Amino acid sequence: MMISERAKKVKPSATLSIDTKAKEMKAAGIDVISFAVGEPDFDTPDNIKAAAIKAINEGFTKYTPVGGIPELKNAIVGKLKQDNGLQYKPNEILVSVGAKHSLYNAAQALYSEGDEVIIPAPYWVSYPDQTLLNDAVPVIVQTREEEDFVVSPELLSKAITKKTKAIVLNYPSNPTGFTYDRKALEAIAEIAVRNNIYVISDEIYEKLLYDGLKHVSIASIDPEIKKRTIVINGFSKSYAMTGWRVGYAAGDAAIIKAMENIQSQSTSNPTSISQKAALEAITGPQDFIPAMLKEFDKRRRYLVAELNAIDGVSCKMPQGAFYAFANIRDYLGRKTATMLIKDSSDMALYLLEEAAVALVPGSAFGAEGYIRMSYATSMEKISEGLNRIKTALQKLT
Repeated sequence: MMISERAKKVKPSATLSIDTKAKEMKAAGIDVISFAVGEPDFDTPDNIKAAAIKAINEGFTKYTPVGGIPELKNAIVGKLKQDNGLQYKPNEILVSVGAKHSLYNAAQALYSEGDEVIIPAPYWVSYPDQTLLNDAVPVIVQTREEEDFVVSPELLSKAITKKTKAIVLNYPSNPTGFTYDRKALEAIAEIAVRNNIYVISDEIYEKLLYDGLKHVSIASIDPEIKKRTIVINGFSKSYAMTGWRVGYAAGDAAIIKAMENIQSQSTSNPTSISQKAALEAITGPQDFIPAMLKEFDKRRRYLVAELNAIDGVSCKMPQGAFYAFANIRDYLGRKTATMLIKDSSDMALYLLEEAAVALVPGSAFGAEGYIRMSYATSMEKISEGLNRIKTALQKLT
């Protein structure tokens, strides 16, 4: 039996692969501390869980409209207007099975064979593979740590060709935690409009920003860029609802309709119960978010300070999300008695086996010489994990 050429192009998610190995070690009785997977360690708020239980008890367990229940779509319209200054109609909203599903629907609807899609690196692991799965070509543009890992107008312009169909933006970023301000987004918007290319704007971490920073959606810059932008968002990160699987897309009605048609032939509607939970999340009390953000901020400052205190490691202070992206280039080329640390993947493997600490190599995000650490875990585990990392690094010669 032969698998398709399309399937051969795709790699398993590095973040999930490492988490799987860490869980296998835990199952074997090893005390593994994981900084690998990007999900809040907070429980879903009680009011959201209660809404789901109510939906079950009331028998709301059947098919819904493919693109989402009307009340949820209307609530998303209200959210986008209030939070982002964006005017959409319900037929310009598609609710899907998580933001990743929304991204895949967008790729299916937009990309044709041979299209080029610009993806700034470091990037979230799924962007290139989703591009390849839809027979398009990922064009990776390397950003610089010195410029906070944001793509400059010069880099973007150089990457554009006649085949360019879209650029994928993610801000605040997974894995770096950095974001784009209005000025940077205005420059990108001008280039996109001038070259008539689409922007896939992944804003899933928008509510997780620190130090008083405010999120700006590129779609809000002007009407011309709004026409060319598909805004992707969801409930996983802000409301600790990763397992509920609800995301959404907002954009031009014709593109959203095409995405809905595609969804109708893959998953059909998002889970009915999860939609009721998402409705409560978006319309109910919002005090959970600042409380979670306050705790994340405390962890962020501690983790980055401790990383920078380790000889040979440096880490810039992230502006959002819950990731630290640490530079470990000074350790590449060092070795143990049995292992040479050639790259960040070797480093991640070494720290998992030697220190029982799970984290993700920068190579998974298109950025060699870095490691990503999620601080969506307790301060106790962060402290213990850092001590283990420091001890393990001291053994390298």
